[in-house]
Amino acid sequence: MASIDICICTFRRPFLANTLRSIAMLETGGHAVRLIIADNDAEPSARPLVAALAASLPFPVQYLHAPAANICIARNACLDAADADYVAFIDDDEVVKPNWLTALVTQVERSGAAAVLGPVCAIYADDAPAWMVRGDFHSTLPVFVSGRIRTGYTCNMLMRWSEPFRSLRFDRALGRSGGEDTDFFYRLVEQGGAIDYAPDAVVEEPVPPERATMAWLVRRRLRFGQTHGMLMRGASWHSLPVVAAKIVYCCAMTGFTALSPVLRRRNWLRAVLHMGVAGGILGLRQAEHYGQPASP
Repeated sequence: MASIDICICTFRRPFLANTLRSIAMLETGGHAVRLIIADNDAEPSARPLVAALAASLPFPVQYLHAPAANICIARNACLDAADADYVAFIDDDEVVKPNWLTALVTQVERSGAAAVLGPVCAIYADDAPAWMVRGDFHSTLPVFVSGRIRTGYTCNMLMRWSEPFRSLRFDRALGRSGGEDTDFFYRLVEQGGAIDYAPDAVVEEPVPPERATMAWLVRRRLRFGQTHGMLMRGASWHSLPVVAAKIVYCCAMTGFTALSPVLRRRNWLRAVLHMGVAGGILGLRQAEHYGQPASP
């Protein structure tokens, strides 16, 4: 049986209680599980909540105070404390299915991959826009390029905690703008690690009202594109004509699909993504998206 450290980084988010209650219901398959919670607030604001729920959890809990307002500080604190065969990450605004962990471990052992990603399924409120629900714009799935996953995310993943990957850490320079997980997994792949997918390892993420807007989706796609452009190894200026062509194509498709509420927005978001790629290649400074108080 394997040992697994489940890591959660938190910043002023009361929903963490729901996350921990769902973890209490996990099927472990006999694996030894420990929970590591890194509080990224300047003050240890999550300590009382964690202490109140720790007794109801069937696993040991390690609370870390890892200030302040830079997600990479918290992520790296988790990795510094990890001492298991595998390290898993989920976010503090998600809940896990009972079979989540066993599905990840089964897939990583079957495939021999360095890391495995699971799907993050968005849960929309009753008053969410109809086009948003139909298009499911908030769920997270891995992106396959020529049959391979070339980068990943930390909102639902498990990785082998052994060399050479044990020395990997998140880039603190990206800890407020985002994209630190994309960069992390790029480097994992560059070190020879393969990334696999476990479709049954489901976590759910409620979509709060402030994210259920087109404006939020545009900001998110722009940031994704900027990160990708910034991390395009050796691409530089010669990639700009190709990126420009993709922007023109997606803008044209936005016009051609103007009568479809879902397709019109999907094509426009693709155009915004490529605009972000261009900005990343040109070195435009990214906005800071993290370190702000979460909504109740």
